[in-house]
Amino acid sequence: MSSSNFPAATILGYPRIGPQRELKKALESFWKGESSADALESSARELRLHNLARMVEHGLKPDDSSLPSNFSFYDHVLDAAVTCGAVPPRFASFGTDNSDLVRYSVMARGEGHVPPLEMTKWCDSNYHYLVPEIGPETVFSLSSRRWIDEFREAKEAGFLTRPVITGPLTFLAFAKASDEAPEGFEPLSRLDDLVPVYAELLQEFAAAGAEWVQCDEPILVMDTDIERSTLLSYARSVYSALAETSGRPALCVAAPYHSLDDTLPALIETGVEALALDLVRGDISPDIDLTDVTISAGIVDGHNIWRTNLDEAQATIAALADRGANVTVSTSTSLFHVPHTLEGEDHLGEELLSWLSFAHEKITEVVALAGGEDAYPEAFAQSRAAVASRAAHAGTHISSVRNRLERVQAADSVRSDYATRAKAQAARLGLPSLTTTTIGSFPQTPEIRAARASWAKGTLSDADYEQAMKDEIASVVALQEELGLDVLVHGEAERNDMVQYFAELLDGCAVTTNGWVQSYGSRCTRPSIVWGDVSRPDPMTVRWSSYAQSLSDKPVKAMLTGPVTILAWSFVRDDQPVRDTAFQVALALRDEIADLEAAGMTIIQVDEPALRELLPLKHRDQAAYLDWAVTAFRLATSGVHDETQVHTHLCYSEFGEVIDAIDGLDADVTSIEAARSRMEVLPAIKDHGYERGIGPGVWDIHSPRVPSVEELTELLTLASRSVPSTQLWVNPDCGLKTRGYEETTESLRNMIAATRNIREQVQ
Repeated sequence: MSSSNFPAATILGYPRIGPQRELKKALESFWKGESSADALESSARELRLHNLARMVEHGLKPDDSSLPSNFSFYDHVLDAAVTCGAVPPRFASFGTDNSDLVRYSVMARGEGHVPPLEMTKWCDSNYHYLVPEIGPETVFSLSSRRWIDEFREAKEAGFLTRPVITGPLTFLAFAKASDEAPEGFEPLSRLDDLVPVYAELLQEFAAAGAEWVQCDEPILVMDTDIERSTLLSYARSVYSALAETSGRPALCVAAPYHSLDDTLPALIETGVEALALDLVRGDISPDIDLTDVTISAGIVDGHNIWRTNLDEAQATIAALADRGANVTVSTSTSLFHVPHTLEGEDHLGEELLSWLSFAHEKITEVVALAGGEDAYPEAFAQSRAAVASRAAHAGTHISSVRNRLERVQAADSVRSDYATRAKAQAARLGLPSLTTTTIGSFPQTPEIRAARASWAKGTLSDADYEQAMKDEIASVVALQEELGLDVLVHGEAERNDMVQYFAELLDGCAVTTNGWVQSYGSRCTRPSIVWGDVSRPDPMTVRWSSYAQSLSDKPVKAMLTGPVTILAWSFVRDDQPVRDTAFQVALALRDEIADLEAAGMTIIQVDEPALRELLPLKHRDQAAYLDWAVTAFRLATSGVHDETQVHTHLCYSEFGEVIDAIDGLDADVTSIEAARSRMEVLPAIKDHGYERGIGPGVWDIHSPRVPSVEELTELLTLASRSVPSTQLWVNPDCGLKTRGYEETTESLRNMIAATRNIREQVQ
């Protein structure tokens, strides 16, 4: 690998939704038919140019390829699919070509009887990508030139950007076999057919004036089912071929989220001009020769929001330079994992704000590290002050919280055996086979949001707000009884978000006003900030759950978010082991569960949809994680009596990888995502011999389409082949917060009708 002119300071990607969720609003207006495709294109162009201008404003240069071009209307993996022509035939009738926003949207969201692409989590983050479907029949070609058009657009506006694209290895490794593919087919077997399309794409970028292109290849840091020797061979083959492409831009291969390990020497040999490495989560073996290797050192954390310790980062840069590397500075990952800016977050307080760094602030840190302390003395001084302030703050070391954690014993995480519990629960609850329920939330209407906003502003009294929420809860309970559901929920009208709600009530946590982060498509969340030791000053959910239970003779589930998910969907303190923070949260939830049980709640659901999400990318780290993650859940839930039924919910996971851990949670009932994948998780559950209740989701709530009774019956039939009816629960994939009441009511009605069909078959 030769030396190069890779930008001295850069970032691997930038938030693409807009600081006020401008993209979300434009997309949803288009989907509702309230605005045209041209209007959406115009809004997107305005946002792209605004983002580039803000990056320059915070220190990146407009003319040296330091500005990443990584915009996406919905998902960057979907973008790669339409660019390379990997569009399944069922979408061909929508739109005119792969650049058409109608076809693109249907691939993401589905339409009528046409289901969308499957969705799953990106690496170990809370971002969801759309899974390409690849088979022998897939014809690869350069079918969309949006990436190139967006590069030209920026160039004409005075910005020389660096296009950021999903690399070919990751694209195929993250794909699934199409329905037409023969059994055992692997999408990576099509690599030789895909690489020429990437070569053509690179040539077109060069013709448009691009000097650098960044290929993101997180698959190279991950331990997967792919043999390591095979992955190394693929890496050498692909990037040697791309490096030999004539008339191409310089190539930077980015490997975020962990260490490249033995893949690094293989990439060095290929002749690509630069490597962007994650040096926050990863490192570089001292045995690897870095002489004249150009490394974009990812030493500013793109995955979390704490101010960088610039002294430690500077030492890392110096150590790499001492090994002979040509070192530039970047973020460890794309910044689309963090909010745009700290502006407008003054309510957090001066001290906490001084500890934080969002996208704009991270750019200034990258620029300061590239320039050094002599050029940026104030940045280094602020970094040192933040490190000292965090270490000295009383809220980060609370004796009562830490003493309680030290007193935890192994017995605190153990319940009676399942057979004993199941008998007690059956006697108390008297539920039918194929019990129907929902996951928790019901649609959050404009009226609910308006009431909550008015209450927060002080224009709605506490009494009026409480009555508004009670009215909504009563309506939700009545609807479920009218539909005929067996186990009800209160609908969570009072909750803004399944994590933020609890963060607002737990000590040691904070929430932002505009800290929006993309979860998938137009779905955005505001991750909470876990900055100190965590405890529960008062009950958080008891009054709402017990009120709902008072309205019905049927059991109503009390709903909590589990300790792992609270941490996974928050920005968590990095000054102590995550395990310790998880156990602090678990003990706070244990107290809440005790109060719920005392209030008469018979079913308590503790959601852990992020269990698989935090699974480390390296095999060597996974056992330790699963041990503390399972223990944290059990610590929260094991204080209840045998007759109290504990549920959990998991979604968008490769469950086969963590089936032992799911079993280890020891929940009485587990609901899981299964609709988009058409129950393909169930054979693993059957083979494992899973004996407790299981509710594979039959309705994909991330799509607006209403599944028919026939479709739901088919899915339940598939489920009943793997799970005995005495264990099988019937539920949607996830909560219904983002859906409307009309589609929710129709879908639930169909779900209950399908359940009756299956009950008749198994009786």
